Amino acid sequence: MFTGIIPAIRNMKDFEHVLKRDHEHIILLETRLSQIESVVKYAKQSGKKVFVHADLVQGLKVDEYGIEYLINNVKVDGIVSTRVNVISLAKKHNVIAIQRLFALDSHVLEHNVRISRKVKPDYIEVLPGIIPGIMEEIHEKTDIPLIAGGLIRTEEDIQSALNNGASAVTTSNRDLW
Repeated sequence: MFTGIIPAIRNMKDFEHVLKRDHEHIILLETRLSQIESVVKYAKQSGKKVFVHADLVQGLKVDEYGIEYLINNVKVDGIVSTRVNVISLAKKHNVIAIQRLFALDSHVLEHNVRISRKVKPDYIEVLPGIIPGIMEEIHEKTDIPLIAGGLIRTEEDIQSALNNGASAVTTSNRDLW
């Protein structure tokens, strides 16, 4: 079960910084196919569990073969995606699946909740993670553990998300790690 803060890594400088921290889990955003194997291997040598936002891996075709590559060759611990087929593939291969859900408006929210109920990801990452009422609503409707992400800028944002149904918070803000 995820708890607390999960660093979301956008660049190599942040990656190097987070390896010196005590966080057990990290999420790799915006990485390149040519470097992902070595980055994940290095993170695992530092005792980290690595989750990859598959949609943001430059050069990776996000289909069954791309996901198999991430799981079997790269050895990721989990997959993050906004795509239903990717979440389904991650679950099929028995890795942790985190469905990224954007709370843009009521229609999109209801659509994403229906999809999440059907696909049953292990976690739902709600963006933006600073809307307490929406977090509670999604948790009530899906009964799936939530991660708050997006626009998390202060320690108060973190505490608010945790107080309103999130089990963890992702942030790329290094000061909050």
